[in-house]
Amino acid sequence: MVVERAIREAASAICVRDGLSGEPEVLVVQRSPASRFLPGYVAFPGGAVEPGDDALAERWFGSAEEGHRAAALRELIEEVGLAVTSGGVITGQGMAAIDEFPPGQETIPEVCHWVAPPEVPVRFDARYFAVSVDPWVEAVVDGREVATAWWTSPRALLSGWTEGAHKLYWPTWFTVSELAACASRQEVLGLRFDAREPTNDEHVRMPRHVMENES
Repeated sequence: MVVERAIREAASAICVRDGLSGEPEVLVVQRSPASRFLPGYVAFPGGAVEPGDDALAERWFGSAEEGHRAAALRELIEEVGLAVTSGGVITGQGMAAIDEFPPGQETIPEVCHWVAPPEVPVRFDARYFAVSVDPWVEAVVDGREVATAWWTSPRALLSGWTEGAHKLYWPTWFTVSELAACASRQEVLGLRFDAREPTNDEHVRMPRHVMENES
């Protein structure tokens, strides 16, 4: 019998920029070892949707139904100091910058939607949004939820995972694999794909940490 667990609504931001090598680069973070959820894992900036995010969505996008999108922008500020405005992504100014110059929701497209199956210990309903970032913008980590952050091509991140340098949970691994097929920043911004659960073969051959979270 499968036990139904409460679902946590969540949102993540896939920040993308043009890389010097010609490949697009995405911003990833390593979660703090003290984190309750996926400690030490590499992920995209993001977290749980909070009660106040509907109000932020109303303020920024004119609709409380955009709470996931607002949560992704709030988490970007809290975890890596990046504010997404109508004039681009800036650092050091917090939510006041978004209040003054809110971005159009069409400039922050939804890339994918993950809903964890009932058997997963920590269930989530997560939406991933793409954010275009200029090459000179750098992240400033909060030092609490996030231990470090860096820009990398999706292919390089997968290589590091293959070599055992990073832990990637299944939704992150699958998302990065889809991103690795993109040849440009614009392709990442236009990417849309359907999430899926791992096959039986993937369960067998992939590292345990990709499939399981015991938080």
